Amino acid sequence: MENFKKFYGNTKDRLFGYLIRLTGDYELSRDIMQDSYTRYLDRYGDRELKLSLLFTIARNGAMDYFRKRSRSEPMNDSTATAAEPADDGENAILIREEYRLVMRAMMRLPPADRDLLSMVISSGLSYREIAIMTNLSEANVKVKIHRIRVKLKEIRDGM
Repeated sequence: MENFKKFYGNTKDRLFGYLIRLTGDYELSRDIMQDSYTRYLDRYGDRELKLSLLFTIARNGAMDYFRKRSRSEPMNDSTATAAEPADDGENAILIREEYRLVMRAMMRLPPADRDLLSMVISSGLSYREIAIMTNLSEANVKVKIHRIRVKLKEIRDGM
């Protein structure tokens, strides 16, 4: 159990960052993160502590949520209630506003693009590991990330 505690301590911030970028919702991200660690521990214990496996579980949990939600209501910008950095002056206000704009722009990306970009930004996983998780080639992941970043910049500039 001590190994799992260390694993949790070393991975929780990256996993939460991925989920917040993917969902745009602070509370939902916390719920999915908690559920992911619980599922991981129930299924694998602390014998096989792999970051890519944890992210796969979290990704599947988020995709399940989006599938269920898409049946009942469309996703919109009002769902972006991400955590904000503390206000410590003019610089913090500018950073917070930029963060909001980027999060709103990310929420306009198709879910698959948002997922892939969030994984690259937050996970610390290599392109090879992400390729394996997403059933894409490593080269395809790199190309898609470049195109997604261009698209995100276009969305951001148009806001």
